[in-house]
Amino acid sequence: MKKLLILPVILLLASCYQQERNCTDFKTGKFKFEQEIDGKTQTTIFERTEDLEIDTYEGKSDTASIRWINDCEYIVQKIHPKNMQEKKAVHMKILTTKGDAYTFEYSFVGDSNRQKGTVTKID
Repeated sequence: MKKLLILPVILLLASCYQQERNCTDFKTGKFKFEQEIDGKTQTTIFERTEDLEIDTYEGKSDTASIRWINDCEYIVQKIHPKNMQEKKAVHMKILTTKGDAYTFEYSFVGDSNRQKGTVTKID
């Protein structure tokens, strides 16, 4: 009988918990993305307006257009791609926000292989 009472309580508590998702706070600004590649932390700094994103990685800048699907999802397309890989659009989705950071997932448009990362707003 106790097991029957515990299940509804767990379901009730789980349904009340919602992740913070204030995506509009992150539509524009200056951001930092860090990832580990071959045991080294690599940092990308980028500035985003409503329709452009300028990334700086290892001293090189690149510009992409942005098309917002909704407050938490957008498509990034490089303006001056250097190869076929860079011509592919990337779908970005903000999953959660907390303070000055957000967790996101991304994949090439039409690709099911998604990766995750965390970005921090620095300005």
